[in-house]
Amino acid sequence: MKKQILLILALFSLISCVEDVSFNNPSFQGVKDNVFWRAIESKASLDPSGSLVIEAYSGSEVITLKTTSTAAQTYVLGTSTSKTATYVRTGSDGTITFATGTGIGDGQISITEYDPENNTVTGTFKFNAENIDNNPSVGSVLNFQQGVFYKVPIR
Repeated sequence: MKKQILLILALFSLISCVEDVSFNNPSFQGVKDNVFWRAIESKASLDPSGSLVIEAYSGSEVITLKTTSTAAQTYVLGTSTSKTATYVRTGSDGTITFATGTGIGDGQISITEYDPENNTVTGTFKFNAENIDNNPSVGSVLNFQQGVFYKVPIR
């Protein structure tokens, strides 16, 4: 009798093992002011000059990362208007914009993989963007760290 109970328990334990794997592909996420932030949707585009623009959306928030190309390298922010990070939040108190640019903010965008066959881009980012609207209802600087974008489709 004991052997039958052990056999039944062993069968139930094997049957109940299920691999529930979910993929977050594409993905765009990071830590915004020490709080985890994940985009609901992300996309990228190439303009005729070869610049790459990555956009990530989460409710009323939009993050835009811009680089001068799709080359696998690190793009330093705060040094030009061709390499930027922008965060825009639209709410009942209006639109609040944080951005980097020439002499504004700092950070970096690193492209680690550009896949022209599947038309996707992968990389990391971090930045400190300044409140360019001077809106007193929020702080003067927005910090994004540990940012990752993974296989974002280029349309």
